[in-house]
Amino acid sequence: MAVVLARSSHALGYIRRHMVLTFFRLLAASSLMVVCAQVLGQTEAPESSSGGASAFELKIVAPDAIAKLLERHLELQRYRVLTDLSEAEIQNLLSDAQQNAADLLATLGYFSPTIQIQLLPVDASGHRLVQVDVKPGTQVRVRSVNLLLSGAIMQDAAAQLQRQSIQDLWSQTSGEPFSQSAWDAAKEQALKQLLSKRFAMARITSARAEVDPQTASVDLELQLDSGPAYQIGSLEVQGSQRYGDDLVRRFARLLPGQDYALSELVQAQQRLTDSGYFDSAYLSLDSSSDPAHAVVHALVKEASMQKAVLGIGASTDTGARWSAEHSYNQVPGIDWRAVNKLTMARDSKSFASDWTSQPSEGRWRWAASALFTQDTIGAIEVSGQRYRFGRLTTDAALDQSYYLQFEQTDTAYPSLGQNTTNEAASANYAFAWRNFDSTPFPSRGWGLGGELSAGSVLGSDQEPYARALLHALVYQPLGQNQDSLFARQHAGRLVYRAQAGGVFVNNATSVPFNQLFLTGGDTTVRGYSYDEIGVTHNGILSADSGRYLATGGIEWQRPIVRNGLLTDWESAVFVDTGAVANRVEEFSFKSGVGVGARWKSPVGPLQIDLAYGVETQALRLHLNVGFVF
Repeated sequence: MAVVLARSSHALGYIRRHMVLTFFRLLAASSLMVVCAQVLGQTEAPESSSGGASAFELKIVAPDAIAKLLERHLELQRYRVLTDLSEAEIQNLLSDAQQNAADLLATLGYFSPTIQIQLLPVDASGHRLVQVDVKPGTQVRVRSVNLLLSGAIMQDAAAQLQRQSIQDLWSQTSGEPFSQSAWDAAKEQALKQLLSKRFAMARITSARAEVDPQTASVDLELQLDSGPAYQIGSLEVQGSQRYGDDLVRRFARLLPGQDYALSELVQAQQRLTDSGYFDSAYLSLDSSSDPAHAVVHALVKEASMQKAVLGIGASTDTGARWSAEHSYNQVPGIDWRAVNKLTMARDSKSFASDWTSQPSEGRWRWAASALFTQDTIGAIEVSGQRYRFGRLTTDAALDQSYYLQFEQTDTAYPSLGQNTTNEAASANYAFAWRNFDSTPFPSRGWGLGGELSAGSVLGSDQEPYARALLHALVYQPLGQNQDSLFARQHAGRLVYRAQAGGVFVNNATSVPFNQLFLTGGDTTVRGYSYDEIGVTHNGILSADSGRYLATGGIEWQRPIVRNGLLTDWESAVFVDTGAVANRVEEFSFKSGVGVGARWKSPVGPLQIDLAYGVETQALRLHLNVGFVF
């Protein structure tokens, strides 16, 4: 015998309508109550089910997952508020509840349960008790999966990888326990994969789950129609008056003829809102236009010409802080964007002025900046000024900049009564190369970044110097490819971090303090305070910066599951280590170990870590928000 569950029966038929007799009893009771209240002038509300009497108490004896499902969805629950139910009426409800419970268990893949519902005698407290005993039996498992594709995707050679990706991400595999929620998630995932690239009008044409109770197995079949393949044509802009449509197109970077991809539209929206010229942006594909030259509509809300922002915040690295920022989107005469920001924190103060031109057709922008800082690092006080001029470009995969820089630092050692001033001029190149599956919540992929400098130390000890700093971040999923999507996600991932840097010069004391290295803190070596790890003197940590840096860390992130479903929380276990020295052979690595939690908050990933510094033998709490690479 086979039971066919069509797509139209989304909840497997377990939702049943109220009994006609009970409906009219409720309607009559409600009407009578209103009439009596009006006639007698009563103002008191009737007792609620939460705090007043009930027709019966409900007790469910079943495995936890099944008991929670029945407690939440069993229709019998709603009749407890009818305190005037007779025993005969309750018996009628119990008869209906038998089928209702069976339908609910079917959504979890139990099609041959043993369900016993009985009304027990009134107890000493005068309450009637309805007890539901459930023995679920064997859970149905997936025997076969048949995914059928039709439409342009079958004739499009360029879509071969997309077809394979849809097959690989199919979450219902042979041998997996069947449930309605997992089946629905699998259908949704397959359709999303199709809609995400090229095929904006894809749809499900048929979905079947054919259950064989005799063998406790189910055969799944899903048919998807891709519809036509879409390519980007023109970009039509609405809402741009002050800055012009051309600026929208330059930030959106959607090239005519490129394949439609939802991720490209999302990234274009992000570039527009990140530019500072627009408060909001929404891009959509006009599916009614010619698929070969599809129109993209851009609806933008322009930002004010000038804006002032006051902010407060806190972190375990820098403590409490406040900031004041003013931006001017089109400075008269040059049309550059200017942003000036003052920041005050526990151990640091800074003023930054950043000026950037509008992007060219080649996506590059001219940039000029000035930065003034005053920091207290341990027993050292450092004041600095830095000036830059160059060009930059940003993209989802690669950020680049090259610039000329002049930097001066004044370093004071109050305890020693010493003060030094160092200056340097350099030519620099910086990049950040990203290949993550998603941001700001990646689960796989890698990132590689670096800064390369060559220049000369100024002052009395003029000499050439070079500086390099490289850092890498890798997310490695732990699930096997043959596992279901849920199993792969539940296995979690390993996160690797590494950083290495060096300053190559004969006399390191002549280099500006900020060109040398310190480490420690929320994003480097946890278990230590910000920039606590410096050059080691006689085995003792100091805040002295050094010529060479090396850090590394490994972290296991694993989703937290509740009631069989993935939540927005993850657990983490990690080990970090790092060292700073003036010679590589003098590296003395300081390590930290700990546990933490991750939350996918609306403003980005929230990182909460409790770390133990092996060197300091102390616990330290680390808090950090956001994903930046």
